[in-house]
Amino acid sequence: MKFYLNGTLQDCAERDANTTLLQYLRQGAGKTGTKEGCASGDCGACTVLVADCDGAMPRSINSCITPLGALQGRQVVTVEGLAAGAEPHPVQQAMVACHGSQCGFCTPGFVMSLAGLYQRCLDTGRDAPGRGEIVETIAGNLCRCTGYRPIVDAAGSMMGYPKRSILGALERQSGAQAPQEDAAALLAGEHRYYLPRSEESLREILRAEPAARLVAGGTDLMLEVTQRFVQFPVLVDISGIASLAGVVAEGNYIRIGAATLYRDLLEHPLLDSASLANLLQRLGSQQIRNRGTLGGNIANASPIADMPPVLLAWQAEVAISDVEGATRWLPLEDFYLDYRQTVLQPGQYLSAVRMPKSAVAEPHRFYKLSKRYEDDISSVMCALSMTLDGRRVTAVRIAYGGMAAVPKRAVAAENVLRGALLDDNTIAMACAAVSTEFQPLSDVRASAAYRLAMAAGLLQRGLLALRDGDTADVFAGQAVEVSHA
Repeated sequence: MKFYLNGTLQDCAERDANTTLLQYLRQGAGKTGTKEGCASGDCGACTVLVADCDGAMPRSINSCITPLGALQGRQVVTVEGLAAGAEPHPVQQAMVACHGSQCGFCTPGFVMSLAGLYQRCLDTGRDAPGRGEIVETIAGNLCRCTGYRPIVDAAGSMMGYPKRSILGALERQSGAQAPQEDAAALLAGEHRYYLPRSEESLREILRAEPAARLVAGGTDLMLEVTQRFVQFPVLVDISGIASLAGVVAEGNYIRIGAATLYRDLLEHPLLDSASLANLLQRLGSQQIRNRGTLGGNIANASPIADMPPVLLAWQAEVAISDVEGATRWLPLEDFYLDYRQTVLQPGQYLSAVRMPKSAVAEPHRFYKLSKRYEDDISSVMCALSMTLDGRRVTAVRIAYGGMAAVPKRAVAAENVLRGALLDDNTIAMACAAVSTEFQPLSDVRASAAYRLAMAAGLLQRGLLALRDGDTADVFAGQAVEVSHA
């Protein structure tokens, strides 16, 4: 297992399979500028840039929840790799000039996030990023002492310094690409990490290792390692399998590979939906969207995952493949058995998701409520798809996250609406029906009473929006502004 760190080839074959990139940087490579704050991909102090060795644009990721094995054949840039000799990078110069750092703990993470934005501006020939792009870039970085104004000021001025590419110098230092062997592995001790490059190799590994845990982005699974100190005996990383990624049109369906990144969903023309785009921009941070996958969001079976309600509203099916090469399609609503439990058996894996093109084209609204607007887990997620003939409902699907042990459709509310005139009385009856079929829990994110009230409120908002149009002061897909007291 080899990769380039700030242009220097690293040989990590003897590292344990559960090692994170952050652990290797701090304990193995001595790159202590990269910090551990939360160990969950929430604070951004561990942010680094990663790029393929073909010169692709570097992307920010959270090194604290990225398995080391996932870096096979890639370039990693830390804050120590930005300066050119004694001359700081333009982002670093701008941070100093604008007084963007105080205690300094969060600063390397901010610098690395902004360095990624700097490189995007450089590669696209832009003089400066807009404020919205700056805010989105640093939404996954937390600072508790400086305040964000000077950091935003630094981002706005960083392109004014002499231009300097990040990866150009690294490519000259690294020379040839790092090896890309199929099924590259970390095999130290009793734990094993595999990185197959084809489904055939994946099936071969699963035949030999039926109890292996699959990992793609690791944005959920690796919290077991960093928060609960679990040591997985066998990890099989599917992120290098091209056939499991991508969004394509297949007949009457839109098919999405299970290993497709959130960022690729956000940018794909087949999923041209303002409501989906608004939701995806709130799904984690840029660091999370650059690593997290659709299949992981489904297969981890979290009741508060953001994408399953959307997919339920869009009549999605999931492809379950096995070690013999067989694949069967199953409605997503039949995939979940109970809290964190699915129909997947040893030797099986989720390979793709598909939705009818007609379902994606139907009018829809997606709403997410969370305590923070950005980079936060849902308290309640509501997805609504509905077709009207005049004001009569001809088709409707409603799904929720955060309201039950699994993502779940609101069948009683659908039954009230289907075939009815969408007047105020019908809307009130549909909203009341929500409380008859959900008994949510109270937890640290929200009380049961709050969740029931918000589930009804979001449904009412969506029905009115699809009937009358969105109000001028509300964006489709944006959360209702409410008090969390």
